[in-house]
Amino acid sequence: MTSEGVRTTVVVITWRGREHIDACLDALAAQTRPHRTLVVDNASDDGTADLLAARTGVEVLRLPRNLGYAGGLAAALPRVDTPFTAWLNDDAAPSPDWLEVVEGNLSATTRAAAASSVLLTPDGGVQSTGVRLTSDGHGADATGRGAVFGFCGGAALLRTDVLRDAGGVPAEFFCYYEDTDTAWRLRLAGFDVVRTEATAAHLHGASTRPGSVLFHRWNEGNRLLTLLRCAPAGVALRELARFAAITALLPWRRLPHPPPNLRAGVRLRVLMKVAFLLPSALRARWRIGKRAKVSRREVWKTWAGR
Repeated sequence: MTSEGVRTTVVVITWRGREHIDACLDALAAQTRPHRTLVVDNASDDGTADLLAARTGVEVLRLPRNLGYAGGLAAALPRVDTPFTAWLNDDAAPSPDWLEVVEGNLSATTRAAAASSVLLTPDGGVQSTGVRLTSDGHGADATGRGAVFGFCGGAALLRTDVLRDAGGVPAEFFCYYEDTDTAWRLRLAGFDVVRTEATAAHLHGASTRPGSVLFHRWNEGNRLLTLLRCAPAGVALRELARFAAITALLPWRRLPHPPPNLRAGVRLRVLMKVAFLLPSALRARWRIGKRAKVSRREVWKTWAGR
């Protein structure tokens, strides 16, 4: 049970995080707002479990296998009994007033279901202020001061009941786009995502390697699945067809040193994943549509390409 005054469960997902999770947990211990900390350990085999066992004030859910960031969040959600749920990467160290600021912003209006943070690079640069929706349906980092379509899952706060009502977390995504997909569903349900000035330093990619083959398989596959689940049908089919057409033409382009996202084999694996998960994506699309208060086309028209 939560203590009086605790409104947020901070869910930290870790996998082989021994080298950096201490900084994250120390930063949480220094927060100006009371909270509950729940660490989901994705079957780490590097000593992370022993490190966590030695910490006080931290609850640990150790999973039998690595379910990724999305899978870890989905496993944690049934254990959350607070009005707010915070998502926090194990390589992020929030400023002492981070939780106070995001809680304050999210509490200020019932129209908002999620609050973003400003993620900073180790040298103090702005890495992300939230997520913007590109004209081809990518969820890309926003870096300006304007409104954001969604939140970066590296450090964000959500209303627990709204998250559950909107379908929870897509565990099958493993990692990447679970935040963009969730933002889509919140906006379709009629809620806003607010941009805040709460800050967190973020190493970015401490557990995964952005730009790697696995990164592109997860990233591109989950982008297409998000569109199939949430976007207007014409947009989803257009982007799926475009991805397939580029993949089919790659053998004739004879690129000497193609990056992973322009390798036919990698892209074929993406299409195979999408084909395998297509039935469940279409079922999710139907459920999302049944709950929607705002049309898919209105959300797309308002946010795509901004």
